[in-house]
Amino acid sequence: MKIRYIYHSVILAGLLAVTSCSLVKDPVDTYSDVTEGEEEPGVTVVFKDKAAVLSHLTTLYNQMRDRQEHWYLDMLLVAEAHSDNAYAGTTGAEVVPYENNSIEGSNSVINRDWNRYMEDVARANRLINNVDSVADNSFTTAEREEIKSQGKIFRAMVLFDMVRLWGSIPVVTKEGGNITAENLEEVYDDYFPAQNTEEEAYKQIEKDLTEALVSAPNNSAANKTLFTKSVARTLLAKVYAEKPLRDYAKVIRYADELAADGFDLVADFSDLFGMNAAKTDAKARNTRESILEAQFVSGSGNWVTWMFGRDLTNYNNNFTWAKWITPSRSLIKAYQDEGDQKRFSESIVYYQTTWSNYYPSSNYPFMYKTRSAFNSIIKYRYADVLLLKAEALIMGNNSNLSAAADIIDRIRERAGLGKLPNAVRSNKDAILNALLKERRLELAFEGQRWFDLVRLNKVEEVMNAVFAKDPGRKALIYPFNQSSYRLPIPQAVIDQNPKLIQNPGY
Repeated sequence: MKIRYIYHSVILAGLLAVTSCSLVKDPVDTYSDVTEGEEEPGVTVVFKDKAAVLSHLTTLYNQMRDRQEHWYLDMLLVAEAHSDNAYAGTTGAEVVPYENNSIEGSNSVINRDWNRYMEDVARANRLINNVDSVADNSFTTAEREEIKSQGKIFRAMVLFDMVRLWGSIPVVTKEGGNITAENLEEVYDDYFPAQNTEEEAYKQIEKDLTEALVSAPNNSAANKTLFTKSVARTLLAKVYAEKPLRDYAKVIRYADELAADGFDLVADFSDLFGMNAAKTDAKARNTRESILEAQFVSGSGNWVTWMFGRDLTNYNNNFTWAKWITPSRSLIKAYQDEGDQKRFSESIVYYQTTWSNYYPSSNYPFMYKTRSAFNSIIKYRYADVLLLKAEALIMGNNSNLSAAADIIDRIRERAGLGKLPNAVRSNKDAILNALLKERRLELAFEGQRWFDLVRLNKVEEVMNAVFAKDPGRKALIYPFNQSSYRLPIPQAVIDQNPKLIQNPGY
């Protein structure tokens, strides 16, 4: 008997000992004979009726509101502190490596994120795979297709985050089968899948989104928390800007379709992240610029705000310890050099602290785009897609630098800045650099900067240089190179699944 076969059998035996029907760590949606149906001869009834399906769909939406660690908190650690926008903020051994480029597969944040994302995929798969088999005559075909479409959009969102972080990932689209003594080898691949290539992952994302466009709900101006056709179009615009499936003509197409859906820039930038005059609630929700957001109201506050700064609805709560994502001197200088006071004041705020990890405690900067328990987290907004359209007009086969400059000028005009100089508007390299700067100032602390650098092959150029220019940044441990474009796969996950191969450089 081969050693590998013995190893697999030991793992599966362990699974059988601790698992009956689900490997979800936090089984908020685990079905049972009472909640979801009964085991019939040869058939497992996952959802007993339409109400059970709708309940599970609610579980997916609750992931956006209740479990923010992986898709928001940790995503900002990667996109901001692993780029030139921010420092890690604390001295914690799990956080500092994002700043000084010393991340290893043993990092607990990476392990948490991988597992949370895979749990999200499993929840989406349960919905997508089982909706059609629900025996409920009140459940119409159109309703089933709309629900499946929302599940596919959610799965595409998760896979898109994962593939940009790790590259080659397992693309799991089927729900794992029940584990019994008779089918150990048969179900092994369900729970320990091999990696797919980046291109294969992107093609699955593309498939999910194009299929979802058929039946997903239309955009609702009054409710931007839904997985709508507009969310699918947003993701497609972002997907086609990435290298594996790059098609800038489609970026432009889906950006234009979003405009046709009614999206536009809000006139006042502070509407996106501000609070009401009494500082008791968000200034606005469901703006015409917001495409998808997680909303928080009294009784369901956004707890991550106190990981980044102050909760202005509870001013001194949890403000005794250093926070994550401290704005960098490099970013502050970029705002100052541009004279960009409007976006600066909405993105960065200063408080007095009891710590001085990066700045004097008397005047310490914090990210400011999540400033209260009731501010929405905007996952996607139109300005991001509009600037991707400008990128497509610069970098695509049918380059139109003038049209790209007009888009950048629209963003700058809202910020109270002048138009791009003619010398920039007519030079491809100059306008691309102007676009990157505009995205940096517009989208700071929204989880975009690192992925912009990766997408346009700017990581080495920007990140290796910034350490020499920014005296407040911790010393660089390893120089940035092509291996830095992807995070390490968690070592604990590789230890459990011998099919996974660690990314180069780790």
